[in-house]
Amino acid sequence: MQSAENKTQVHSVKVELSFVLGRSALPMHQLLKMGRGAVIPLDTRENDELWILANNHPIARGEITIDGDRLCVTVTTPADVHDFYAVG
Repeated sequence: MQSAENKTQVHSVKVELSFVLGRSALPMHQLLKMGRGAVIPLDTRENDELWILANNHPIARGEITIDGDRLCVTVTTPADVHDFYAVG
């Protein structure tokens, strides 16, 4: 049985969430030439799911949704860590 103190400690842990839309590999010289407004092509398509990371560890997949004027992410499936780290 957990004490109230243990529950409070768990609820105070901070987790950094990140959302990965896609990836791109560029030569350094091309990256250094980029300025404001540069477009970087990603290895993803419009309807592909994004990755949801907790402290840089993949935990789920999701999709972008719009709620009024807010951009949101809806969790769709658990993450497959091997897929995340696979180089395609």
